[in-house]
Amino acid sequence: MINLSVNVNKVATVRNSRGGKVPSVVEAARVCVDSGVQGITVHPRADARHITFADVHELASLLASYRGRVEYNIEGDPRPDLLALVRDVRPDQCTLVPVAPGEITSQAGWPASTPIGELRGVVQALQSHRVRVSMFVDPELAAIDWAADLGADRVELYTEPFARAFDDGGTRLERSVAQYTEAARHAHDRGLGVNAGHDLDLHNLPTFRRVPHVAEVSIGHALISRAIFAGLAPTVREYLEVLGRSSTA
Repeated sequence: MINLSVNVNKVATVRNSRGGKVPSVVEAARVCVDSGVQGITVHPRADARHITFADVHELASLLASYRGRVEYNIEGDPRPDLLALVRDVRPDQCTLVPVAPGEITSQAGWPASTPIGELRGVVQALQSHRVRVSMFVDPELAAIDWAADLGADRVELYTEPFARAFDDGGTRLERSVAQYTEAARHAHDRGLGVNAGHDLDLHNLPTFRRVPHVAEVSIGHALISRAIFAGLAPTVREYLEVLGRSSTA
């Protein structure tokens, strides 16, 4: 069964557009947890345009009482301040993501040509603090082999290409499902856990569930956008239902 980790970045984006503390990222996470999610995800970027380091610590305090039931996932590029934050907070999982200058959101996974040396040390250091490490990759066998050789625990498959294929439908969609299926099976065979995220929503998730071995999906923009109209708790319950999970509320 696939776990749902809600990315609360967009809540922080709305708060930061006005300043102050409203809407509360911590309260949003609490609603998600009370509604039955299995994880909370944040991506503190270098420019702090949404999630701040203070948010990361406050969420850690909230989720400490749910340890073992709700996982905390911090994602970001392996810059020194982010890695220091992860070592301090010690979340359940750290997802390492490549960041392109000026990007609005993630645009691609780590290329298989990325040098392993320094990153391997980063992965090992995080694991020494009992933090599971996931690498954000495209659904390509070479990238998955790269992550396995790096010593990562999991990969997160970048699903924006799947979402675009879903919009087109037909043969393109079937080819995309086949590509992600092959990638997930290869990751599983290499001993890696499989996560997925980016542009997944209520419409395309039922189709994406055909991909085997997926342990977790991370969803933020689509879920928070729908919550504006339907409410956060009801929206979380909709996503849990689509994933075949029951909520606690």
